[in-house]
Amino acid sequence: MEFFGDEIDAMGLFDPDTQRRIENLGAAEILPAAEVLPQFTPGGYGGLLEGLDRLISQAKRRKGSETLVQTLEEDRERLSAGTAFPAMDRYIALIYPVMATAADYFPEDAVVVLSESPRVAERGKSYLWQLGEDAKALMERGELAGELADFARTFEELTEVLADWPVCYLDAFTSSRYPQRPRTLLNLLTKQLPSYGASLETAVSDLAHYVSDGFRTVVLVSSEQRALNLQALLREQKMTTAVDFQLHELPGYGKAVIAVGGLTAGMEYPVGRFAVLTEGQSLLGKKRRSKPVTNRQKLGSYADLSPGDLVVHEHHGVGRFLEMTKMTVDGVQKDYVKIAYAGADVLYVPATQLDLVSKYIGSGEDAQETRKLSRLGGTDWEKAKTRAKKAVKDLAKGLIQLYAERQRQPGFAFSPDSPWMKEFEDEFEYAETDDQLRCIAEIKQDMEQARPMDRLLCGDVGYGKTEVAFRAIMKCVLDGKQAAILVPTTVLARQHYLTAKQRFAKYPVEIDVVSRFRTQAQMKDTLRRLEQGGIDLLIGTHRLFQKDVKFKDLGLLVIDEEQRFGVQHKEKLKELSKQVDVLTLSATPIPRTLNMALSGIRDMSTLEEPPMDRQPVQTYVLEHDWGVLSDAMRRELERGGQVYYLHNRVETITRTAARIKEMLGEDVAVAVAHGKMSQEELNDVMTRMSDGEVDVLVCTTIIETGIDIANANTLIIEDADHMGLAQLHQIRGRVGRSTRRAYAYLTYRRGKVLTEVASKRLGAIREFAEFGSGFKIAMRDLEIRGAGNVLGPEQSGFLLSVGYDMYLKLLEEAVLEERGEKPERPTECAADLSVAASIPDRYVPSPEQRMDLYRRIAAIRSEADADDVMDELIDRYGDPPRTVNNLISVALLRADAARNGISQIDQKGANLNFYLDQFDLQRVSALCGLEKYRSRLLFSAGERPYLALRLKKGEDALKFGRRLVEDYAKTAPDQTEG
Repeated sequence: MEFFGDEIDAMGLFDPDTQRRIENLGAAEILPAAEVLPQFTPGGYGGLLEGLDRLISQAKRRKGSETLVQTLEEDRERLSAGTAFPAMDRYIALIYPVMATAADYFPEDAVVVLSESPRVAERGKSYLWQLGEDAKALMERGELAGELADFARTFEELTEVLADWPVCYLDAFTSSRYPQRPRTLLNLLTKQLPSYGASLETAVSDLAHYVSDGFRTVVLVSSEQRALNLQALLREQKMTTAVDFQLHELPGYGKAVIAVGGLTAGMEYPVGRFAVLTEGQSLLGKKRRSKPVTNRQKLGSYADLSPGDLVVHEHHGVGRFLEMTKMTVDGVQKDYVKIAYAGADVLYVPATQLDLVSKYIGSGEDAQETRKLSRLGGTDWEKAKTRAKKAVKDLAKGLIQLYAERQRQPGFAFSPDSPWMKEFEDEFEYAETDDQLRCIAEIKQDMEQARPMDRLLCGDVGYGKTEVAFRAIMKCVLDGKQAAILVPTTVLARQHYLTAKQRFAKYPVEIDVVSRFRTQAQMKDTLRRLEQGGIDLLIGTHRLFQKDVKFKDLGLLVIDEEQRFGVQHKEKLKELSKQVDVLTLSATPIPRTLNMALSGIRDMSTLEEPPMDRQPVQTYVLEHDWGVLSDAMRRELERGGQVYYLHNRVETITRTAARIKEMLGEDVAVAVAHGKMSQEELNDVMTRMSDGEVDVLVCTTIIETGIDIANANTLIIEDADHMGLAQLHQIRGRVGRSTRRAYAYLTYRRGKVLTEVASKRLGAIREFAEFGSGFKIAMRDLEIRGAGNVLGPEQSGFLLSVGYDMYLKLLEEAVLEERGEKPERPTECAADLSVAASIPDRYVPSPEQRMDLYRRIAAIRSEADADDVMDELIDRYGDPPRTVNNLISVALLRADAARNGISQIDQKGANLNFYLDQFDLQRVSALCGLEKYRSRLLFSAGERPYLALRLKKGEDALKFGRRLVEDYAKTAPDQTEG
């Protein structure tokens, strides 16, 4: 909201990721964020405090009420300070002596509609029973006064209230258990319309059929623009339709209207001659696309600085970040970042140069305490960089030879897409994201080259990597080659097998699987057909490595979750994948893989765009508490869902399952799954879970990969502090695979003090709950574990000496040099002007946000970058003050100067000095010869050549600085020749 005085001047919706306004609003209804609002009751907080005093007095007179008295007194203290707290609803009976129901807010002419009334009744009774149980538990623990326990109406009382209004029951089936006996029963026979996929022709044909049959037909689309686009498209098909965005009235019989609205599916009501088509079924292309991920959500926002963190300054080395501080220099107040170095040395880095500072990532969390700091002005840092540079040069040479060897290997060039390939892609039932389409195109391009593909496909859990892989497999099979999918576990092999059978069902693609789920006879038959070419796609675990597995003509190897294979398996992989196209799938790339990909040694495609309508998993980290966890399981079961309970000890898993069964009741189906079960048992449990026959699956980490059950949306993990970050992220990915909100409870033993590393891991998994966190988690894991082993022990010493970011930068340069390409080493320009250039606290109050903005402004390289930052500032904080405009101008001056070989600009009194990276007599002479600079511009050709511009009193240093840089740019040879 934007205010003009105490009036709202403008308001709109805003995207927390981009921090940008996405829609202006003329009006908004703001609802309370809490159910209990004592300040808005007649008695206010005063009435509540009186009631609490009465309860405290009564409790003190009762024996054994010490805990209750303590709870009441603590709550009274918080309330007397006007502080709300989460458990305040336990005093609802004091705050609202007369309890209201939703019915008290119905207008007099209301009609009450109950959808699926038997389930409403069941849920209502279950909810009220749960409230009663919770109240009992609180009373037993001494946290709730008995007088406050009776605060809810019974379900019977609620149904009696409805007798004052006409009630309509909308049920799929008639029932004998309606809360009130209905006077009339109506059977409405409707049918859901099928999906039209990409076939606009079929959609138009059906629409024409409905119109000619006299139906009143409504077509719903997501926006006004899409409505107009569809109308134009139908006009081309000789169909006339009206557009009524708000659908003020239904069309006449034999007419069709396009309106804006959202339904998940369309329907036909033959008796009423009425049909609704929705955007999911017809329209402008087959599917809606979700909004692309923004740069702010991608890799790069993992390393936010906190005081005490180690940092690397590009020119001065490793120091410790202390704080952001204000200093007055030459009468101008500016923000500086204070960094401590060895001894008592301190460096103050102007906020305008924050792009030179990065977080140090080296040997893990311990390095934060033990890493030796660089000495300011010493030679240690330059020596460390030189040693690291030589080491990465040797490494790059080896890597490039390996890469070049693979490039030289003869491979198979797959044919361009055939009509069958197009048909296979069109049958995909979901909307591809833009990222999926891009990745598929990149993979196809690789496959059509006459050299073996080696591509890494990175995408978070549930982002559609499998479909991308299936399309590559289809391309391979259509050219008469065989494909294989290598997976780390039998459970994942089974899941891929079932998914592949379903996806390729309409095509003559022979699919089989090798794993311990198969009998000896089945395995023998599979291997015989594989060698004869009778199997097109083979899915298997490390069983694929064995000598008896022989392909007739393998063309593509897909490796799922490469990081789960050991060193020996990876060596065998190299043998298996020679001269074969390889596609590796990973949700959480291990740091080594990530580094290789980022260094350009391996081709990489990334899926960063989440599927539509998915919600992030709500993640909690807490001590193990059976009370909290049983509530969580009950809530999931009450909404018709299923639960994973991860107990990673086979010896005690049955006992844990029995305890859960006892807690939840005999009618709850609890099953056990672990890796030591027989193949038949495990297969049976997994099938029952998939079919919805199991309510709670108590399991080990066997579910880490390959389980895809959309209805399972609560996950509980015991001893989560024992697990790695990537593993936790994978396991959490088992829930949240539908549009329903999912919950993950990461627990550790009661009373246990977590190690710092475990604490940071659990903190990171909770922090990175949003979609697309795989990259961030890989980088945070790198930060926690350290990068010492990233490229092998022989490189770790050099990596530690300069930090991960600097090491990677040196490696990238070395790789380019070995390839014969000239690495871009742009001149960096430091600017220190007597200009008020800062972000005032009153404009951006949060220190963290100010730091982030300083870094982003320092990284500005063009007018377009500056416009982008300026738009965001205006949108988030309003019109920026002059000092912020100056800050952006300084960033642009630095960028322009760096492009023109100027390494430093500083202001000394009335002189503005421009230090040149290289002395070019011709350019300097041309600039000094300009009329406007005569007698004002001096040139010094010392050890560090510089130009000195004398400013007149009152002249703007920024304005004249930019003007001189522009004029100097025009003296460049390619400019003067034109």
